[in-house]
Amino acid sequence: MQFTIESRELSNESHRSRANAEPEWATIEASNPDDAISQFVRQKDSELVSFLKPLESRESIATVRKNDVVFLVRIYQA
Repeated sequence: MQFTIESRELSNESHRSRANAEPEWATIEASNPDDAISQFVRQKDSELVSFLKPLESRESIATVRKNDVVFLVRIYQA
């Protein structure tokens, strides 16, 4: 299955770099959302802080940290 992953920097506006101001998109082949976020975290050399898979929604939400920057990550089936 393909999953689309959108990541958006959650840092304070005054500390946000222009390069990271817009969301970043990725497509990952995985068997489920858990595997998709795990692959994303490995590829970005980052740390998974939290992960939520609502029962009635097709979208999962994660918080990922890389260095001192925190990202909101949305995972949904492509």
